[in-house]
Amino acid sequence: MARFFRGLDRMPDADAKPQDEHHTSRRLRLQTLVRLRWLAVGGQTVTVMIVAFWLKFPMPLLACGVLIACLAWINFFLTLRYPPTHRLEPPAAFALLGLDLLQLCGLLLITGGLANPFSALVCVPVIISFASQPIRYSMTLIVLAMICITGLAFSPFPLPWYGGAQVNVHSVMQLGVWCSIASTMAFAAFYAYRVSMEATQLADALSATELVLQREKHLSQLDGLAAAAAHELGTPLATISVVAKEMERELSHDDRFREDVALLRSQSERCRDILRRLTTLSSEDEAHMRRLTLSSMMEEIIAPHREFGIKLELIEKSPRTGEPVLNRNAGIMYGLGNLIENAVDYARKKVTVTVEYDPDTLTIVIEDDGNGYSADILTRIGEPYVTTRQRDDTAGGLGLGLFIAKTLLERSGAALTFGNRDPETPGARIRIEWPRMLIDSNSTK
Repeated sequence: MARFFRGLDRMPDADAKPQDEHHTSRRLRLQTLVRLRWLAVGGQTVTVMIVAFWLKFPMPLLACGVLIACLAWINFFLTLRYPPTHRLEPPAAFALLGLDLLQLCGLLLITGGLANPFSALVCVPVIISFASQPIRYSMTLIVLAMICITGLAFSPFPLPWYGGAQVNVHSVMQLGVWCSIASTMAFAAFYAYRVSMEATQLADALSATELVLQREKHLSQLDGLAAAAAHELGTPLATISVVAKEMERELSHDDRFREDVALLRSQSERCRDILRRLTTLSSEDEAHMRRLTLSSMMEEIIAPHREFGIKLELIEKSPRTGEPVLNRNAGIMYGLGNLIENAVDYARKKVTVTVEYDPDTLTIVIEDDGNGYSADILTRIGEPYVTTRQRDDTAGGLGLGLFIAKTLLERSGAALTFGNRDPETPGARIRIEWPRMLIDSNSTK
């Protein structure tokens, strides 16, 4: 038995295939499976007792008891052998779910096969597998389940019934029950797999979003760290400068050291100038840097994307007098920068960024003259791992960039609308709109 469950002790394989990587953080917890199996043991026991002693149907009690006891004994062994927090590797989970499937099918086989009204429970281990295990193990399990229900259709054991009477199920009805269980199993398994896959992808994509935001915040703090470092280095550098002056005065007539000492003093003065510039980042300056006007923010975001052979035009429809003043938000700046970079990547010649505001709203529209979004992409835009558009020269990325940008901007209160420009004007259009009171630090909330 210990040899059979050796897979429970194995650590994840470092060479696991990429398609299974998203399952490594969602491996089935042993305690969850053990609790479900105890529920199965209790349910099977109660069902057998009711049928045999209350309804008084003839039952193969010994065979049923042995099968239920085997499941209970294995469960008890797992409870003693492994800690509650242990997580199953896919081969071990497949073995346990397969064992559950075979034990249940054994019970059904000796109690009427597909004529047994509990035969639909064959779907349960398959659904659990598709919700939590790699697809290759789940497909193997569903094939095993199909073989089992096919075997149940030819069960030689009668369904327990009143007075020893035998319930004869017509072959057409048997086929109908088989098709019902098979179709239910396939549909529920596919549904569970898709829901699990999408939940995993969303969790991974949100983790990537948090990492990006953390990196942006870290970069925005470098100015303060540089000023602090300059302040700490000022004292030892001043000491070096004083010593260099003394050495220059004492050794000014010595040809062997005069040039070296002069170089040492000049370089120390240069370091002091650099640190002096860093220390000019006073608290007022830092406060000033934390707030910036809308036009300044847009120029700062657009500037890095002007050198790629694509004309990048900023159109300000509203006057700069009374323009919104925003707090420097790493999420907004990264999100807008990502959308503009995406537009530059897919544009042919020009990208236009239009900024407009009124007392209630702030609107930014990003347009390019590329191919635009296809109809199927527009329905799924913003989902993780969906590449927005295809270029002729590349295969595209993972599709996380747009998801991250959309998530960060929505966290700031923005509403995003993706679409294409007018039919006569090719290209994509992204509209980002905020309630002004959410981001304008001068607005009264």
